[in-house]
Amino acid sequence: MEKAKLSMTRTTMKRWLMVLCVLAGIAGCGRDSPEARLRQRIDDMQAAVETQRPRDFMDGVSEAFTGQDGMDRAALHNLLRMRALANARTGATIGLLDVRVEGENATVEFPLLLTGSSGRLLPEQAATYRVTTTWRQEGGEWRVYHARWKDRP
Repeated sequence: MEKAKLSMTRTTMKRWLMVLCVLAGIAGCGRDSPEARLRQRIDDMQAAVETQRPRDFMDGVSEAFTGQDGMDRAALHNLLRMRALANARTGATIGLLDVRVEGENATVEFPLLLTGSSGRLLPEQAATYRVTTTWRQEGGEWRVYHARWKDRP
């Protein structure tokens, strides 16, 4: 009888170890690649623009941000707030992302269509841009620290 208990205990332990190994393997596979996390950050920032949440957008912007024509982080935040106040609806449609990750840094280029509306079915304002952004990991999170854009006719 003692032998049967010991055998059952060993079998149970082996099963639990196997289950733990499988769970550890699944957890390891669940980790997103740096590129996947960067793409998710961009998706989150796009959603923040479209839902008029400038503060949430700024979570993805480095304290050391510089933009076109000397724009700093505060100026970018003010621009987003102004746009949210001026439009009942804001659209931000991002085209195909060209992502290049190099260690803790990345460059992302994409076309962007921005629209603004007073709430009607069709937007009253629309502009397209070609955007180039430079990113780095800060505290384990991707943050944009430089951006430039060109108007596209």
